[in-house]
Amino acid sequence: MVIADKIVELQNGDIEIVGRLVNASNASLYCRVGTVSAIDKPIAGERPLWDFPNGHLAWREVATYQVSEALNLKCVPPTILREGPFGEGSFQLWIEECEEIGERYLERSLGLRKIALLDAVVNNTDRKIGHLLYKKDEIFGCDHGVTFHEDFKLRTVLWQFAGLPFNEDEKLKLKNFNCDLSEYLTKFEIEALDLRIANLLQEGRFP
Repeated sequence: MVIADKIVELQNGDIEIVGRLVNASNASLYCRVGTVSAIDKPIAGERPLWDFPNGHLAWREVATYQVSEALNLKCVPPTILREGPFGEGSFQLWIEECEEIGERYLERSLGLRKIALLDAVVNNTDRKIGHLLYKKDEIFGCDHGVTFHEDFKLRTVLWQFAGLPFNEDEKLKLKNFNCDLSEYLTKFEIEALDLRIANLLQEGRFP
């Protein structure tokens, strides 16, 4: 099944809750949606954070996916917003049969470099090793609820790219970025996003 078909399943498929990820900070439900597997993160199951508005983490999950697609990084599993058994929440495609990470998060691979660029753009405050999903030649990032803060809050394990200059393709991606996130972010968060991208282009390198 191609990605477009999986997204249609996420949007329209019948939802069956199978279990819960008990180690997650917020409610994270493993479910079947039509013919695909997904993680449902209902807004009703979000724990309040002192520095992020309540009820917005699911929106940020979707916004991060949208940014990954707009930058043509394609390093976030398809993520949509829809009504579920526990109200509105984000639904992200479950990546089957992930491999052990080990020390691979220290590599300077192209896949990790894409995720590091995404994190710098969305201001990810929580890039942990466990948020990296390896499957064959692909690497995906997940758990993007605490992103897009107006203040610079980048926290990550991917420091092997710190200070490295952007290549021409990365500069072009940043220069041509165009994505309407008004459905998910506030006006001030979008302004901060635009400013981060402008600063990245001016510096010409990873933070």
